[in-house]
Amino acid sequence: MYANYLNPETFKETERILKSDDVSDAMKKISEKVLMGTTLSRGEFVYLLGLKDSPDRKALFRLANAVRHDNVGETVFVKGIIEFSNYCKRDCAYCGIGASCKIKRYRMRPDEIVKVAIDSAKHGIDTIILQSGEDPFYTTDVLIDIIKKIRNHTRRPVSLSIGERTPKELELFKKAGASKYLLKQETVNSRIFKSVHGSDYEVRISLLKALVKLGYIAGGGDIIGLPGQTLGDIADDIIFMRDIGVKMAGIGPFIPTQNTPLENYPSGSADVTLNAYACTRLAIPTIFLPTTTALGTLDPGLQYKGFEAGCNVIMVNFTPDKYRQVYRIYDNKRKVEFYETVQELLKRGKKLSFSVMKSLKEEELV
Repeated sequence: MYANYLNPETFKETERILKSDDVSDAMKKISEKVLMGTTLSRGEFVYLLGLKDSPDRKALFRLANAVRHDNVGETVFVKGIIEFSNYCKRDCAYCGIGASCKIKRYRMRPDEIVKVAIDSAKHGIDTIILQSGEDPFYTTDVLIDIIKKIRNHTRRPVSLSIGERTPKELELFKKAGASKYLLKQETVNSRIFKSVHGSDYEVRISLLKALVKLGYIAGGGDIIGLPGQTLGDIADDIIFMRDIGVKMAGIGPFIPTQNTPLENYPSGSADVTLNAYACTRLAIPTIFLPTTTALGTLDPGLQYKGFEAGCNVIMVNFTPDKYRQVYRIYDNKRKVEFYETVQELLKRGKKLSFSVMKSLKEEELV
């Protein structure tokens, strides 16, 4: 009856859903399609994204976790972010470090970035993420040197989240040792994109496709709750990421930030964000899917709830305190510390990577 016998947990969960009297026929049909490896339709994603607390929503989360288990296992990957510059040439309507924002600016020196990366790697983190605004101060050659030194000293994967760079630069960063690159599309509704982002929609989409073509573990992602956004728009984002071949996604709620054009706009929905995690896992079973800091900023408990909705990644912050407090992409950004986070994950019975556990044992913290 079923085409995909390689997913035992998904099979078991589908059987439970099919036998449930509380679950709708629509959810039962979706579960069967997931098990059979059949792509879900836009309308089915819209249905799932709109679920409130109900038997169908509980079934969605259980199904997403079964798909995660069968395709990427139980390990929660801990990635470390270094926010090395809050200068940005863009002026996005939602962002607190845009070019026109009146904030204290900083740039970390290249040797300082490398030192922090080496120190963070001692904790066994699974990836070092270099994140900044779109700051041309860091030239191609400077970034290549930073990437090479981090790789040589740490042997950790390096991920970049530095905005739009030319296809040639992306190729050079890959050759230097960067293996992952996050460039969220934010929304594939071009009208909304242009109204909030202030740059060319076609360029963003073409660069994300270029990352996939270059062989990066390419990351897309969207912001939940942008002005004018519908559940259909979010479904389109998920389908877009599935169809172009992204391998990781950063999805989080919009959070208003003072002194930006959208400072009085309401926060995005935590419920829709969690539903989007689950839908993305169903759409792209092997994806690296973080439960994001933005969701934890709304409520720290919500960030851990992401692991109930198919997530398998969390990002901790290694930016030095003197810089971190002014890297204000949105207000009241949660401070996600390494030790606090891993201890909470262990308390919740989560499995961590060998390298993280090894570092904890060496420090006698487990």
